[in-house]
Amino acid sequence: MSLDQKFDEAALKVKTFTKRPTDQELLEVYALFKQATVGDNDTDKPGLLDLKGKAKWQAWLDKKGTSKDAAKEAYIKLVDEMAVKYL
Repeated sequence: MSLDQKFDEAALKVKTFTKRPTDQELLEVYALFKQATVGDNDTDKPGLLDLKGKAKWQAWLDKKGTSKDAAKEAYIKLVDEMAVKYL
């Protein structure tokens, strides 16, 4: 199975979790997904009152410089670890 196939499978697996991961885990999953699919964050920082948006934006920005393939591998590994707790 190719890296892209494993990544797509992991992305589907996240949607089947029966329990809600912690906010920090969700931010990490989000940031790795965005880095793997879009690349480095070059979007404008969300407004002052958008706390959730700013947290997501910062988590993604923290992945800057990570290659898409490395982000995919980290995403797959994280989802597999989370699946043990949340499936």
